[in-house]
Amino acid sequence: MILGLVDEAVESGARQKPACDLLGLSIRTVERWRAQDTGDDQRQGPSTAPGNKLSEAERKRVLEVVNQPEYRNLSPKQIVPRLADQGEYMASESTIFRILAEADQLAHREPSKPRQHHKPREYVARGSLEIWSWDITYLRSAIRGEFYYLYLVMDIWSRKIMGWRVEKTESMDDASELIRSICDELGVDPSGIVLHSDNGGPMKGSTMLATLQALGIVASFSRPRVSDDNPYSESLFRTLKYRPWYPQKPFPSLVEARAWVRAFVSWYNAEHLHSAIGFVTPNDRHAQRDVEILRGRREVYEQARREHPERWSRDTRNWDRVEVVKLNPDDQNNHKAEPQVEAA
Repeated sequence: MILGLVDEAVESGARQKPACDLLGLSIRTVERWRAQDTGDDQRQGPSTAPGNKLSEAERKRVLEVVNQPEYRNLSPKQIVPRLADQGEYMASESTIFRILAEADQLAHREPSKPRQHHKPREYVARGSLEIWSWDITYLRSAIRGEFYYLYLVMDIWSRKIMGWRVEKTESMDDASELIRSICDELGVDPSGIVLHSDNGGPMKGSTMLATLQALGIVASFSRPRVSDDNPYSESLFRTLKYRPWYPQKPFPSLVEARAWVRAFVSWYNAEHLHSAIGFVTPNDRHAQRDVEILRGRREVYEQARREHPERWSRDTRNWDRVEVVKLNPDDQNNHKAEPQVEAA
């Protein structure tokens, strides 16, 4: 069969050596098989068992011992020295591991089995006030080692910053008050809104969770230590801290930190042309004004093409509206292709 595969590859234009390498054989082995013309592979492996192989009775004894109540929750690395303390040696750690694997018993043998974290479920936003994302970031203060904490909540469909606050502490009480104030000040009915965050203490604290439940907000959380599960807030913080006018020195006071963030939020919502939503401002998209803006741009480009068709080798720039924004999409390839993963 192997010789037939090699011949087929060579007839199709491949060289013999790469074909042999792909099968894990040297070209000399294949040539020897052709010369011998022996048909099937005659290799039979070792004719005798290894001298140090355990007998079937010994293997059964190992399984009996490691499954006893005092050992069944322990690793072989713990079992072997404990047996040695009792004056008994049955097999090495590696041999016990191998026997357990062959018996399909090589599972986690301790009650403290690590919790498996699955990817958060996919949420799809087709308009504003459907999915919010929030997080907390540090702002340097004038005192070394101390920080101010910026809380930011954004709508992932429009990218609008819905609310913010800067505090001296990081707490679930402040986070809870922020969510309530956003709903009250904007007159938003929060029932059914998905609020996504990471696994920090303020996000999963009892006060915060009780507030979300009372408001009817659906809580969504990232996996531990997986920043990609909360990409929108991470992207927003990057935009904030990479602004040319972001202070290079620490904020002198809490008042000045709040003043700077207030100016940033005003610029971001009302002036920043966001690349992931068609280079319109978050305010325009949130208020549905982006439909007319994008239509006007499309007409400008089409008019320019009609006036100078020789300057256009392909279609004009795509000014179609981004209608759907996904959070933690199931298809990662589609996620990479969508514009919303670009920098904020």
